[in-house]
Amino acid sequence: MPYDGARVDALLAERGARARPDGTRVWPLKAGEVELGELRENGQLVATELRVPLSEKTELVREAVGEALMLAALAEVRLVDPQLGRTVSLQDDGPVAEQFLRTARYAGEMLGLPEAVGARYAAPPEGMQAGTKVLLALLGAFAFLYLVVSFLLGKLRG
Repeated sequence: MPYDGARVDALLAERGARARPDGTRVWPLKAGEVELGELRENGQLVATELRVPLSEKTELVREAVGEALMLAALAEVRLVDPQLGRTVSLQDDGPVAEQFLRTARYAGEMLGLPEAVGARYAAPPEGMQAGTKVLLALLGAFAFLYLVVSFLLGKLRG
């Protein structure tokens, strides 16, 4: 059965979906905004894509799954999570949220995207590191000791 994108778009519009000035379509939900896209294969529209911004919080993805399931039922289409590789059902908001969180953590830790998961990505500390401070203190102590010894030797000779 071909995908009825017009029906899905009409249902999304009824639920407040709109286009931003930059052309990106968004669907406002209570926990935040979900970006909407089109998935095409061979020029044919095959799905509406929901993009949730990466975050350490799963409230938005859980709400998006619930709302998308209701929308899919009304439009008589399937909701598929490409990361899980299967159709999503009412009981799947947990696994979808867990996979989303794993992806966000990976993006934060391995790819260095602080906006993905702030708690998992630590910015470099500001100021000098402890090792540098110790090294500078030792150099200062040796310089001071050299000056004291030079001064005392100068007094003994003269």
